[in-house]
Amino acid sequence: MKAVSVVVFIALCGPALSEPRVVDGDTLEIDGTIYRLNGIDAPEHGQLYGSWACGSDATAELVEIVKEHDITCDALGQDGFDRTIATCYADGTDIGASMIDKGMAWAFVRYSDAYVDVETAARERRRGVFSGDYTAPWDYRSLRWTAALADEDDAPEGCPIKGNISKNGHIYHPPWSPWYAKTRINLSEGERWFCSEAEAVAAGWRAPRWN
Repeated sequence: MKAVSVVVFIALCGPALSEPRVVDGDTLEIDGTIYRLNGIDAPEHGQLYGSWACGSDATAELVEIVKEHDITCDALGQDGFDRTIATCYADGTDIGASMIDKGMAWAFVRYSDAYVDVETAARERRRGVFSGDYTAPWDYRSLRWTAALADEDDAPEGCPIKGNISKNGHIYHPPWSPWYAKTRINLSEGERWFCSEAEAVAAGWRAPRWN
């Protein structure tokens, strides 16, 4: 993916500038723009490894990495979910590399090989998610999707994503959302099912926020 000449700079000490908000373990929001960290995939927020809430811990780790630091992001392009793919830095340190080094994310080799060496080193030290035979987030999402297709009798075929409407707005819940099982869809109130996250975003729904 070719980088474009766009750099976002956020200084946390300046009152006129916004503080970045951590969405989850691989996503930041800055001044209303969603930045998906390039080349990494963190555990989903509701993902558990036994008693370890690795997904929420990954979110908490990213909060610590960006807290009280100057954040810069080199934008690389857009994905299908209206997010900017970017390599972001905390005081010059690559945030994606830091997440993998700490064992809180995998190298997302489907889209980038930028952090393969970082993951190899983290595996050798058996840090975080590399300390055991843990399910990668892309496999976790696939398993939850397959289970939802079998379990959600009311969903149209192949469309298990729940488009909920609440006081917090139009929010979609994919099968790996920790709120998925508790969410009920009422078509008469404008709620609906979606076949993909991209479809939900295009219709005006947003993903849940975990932080």
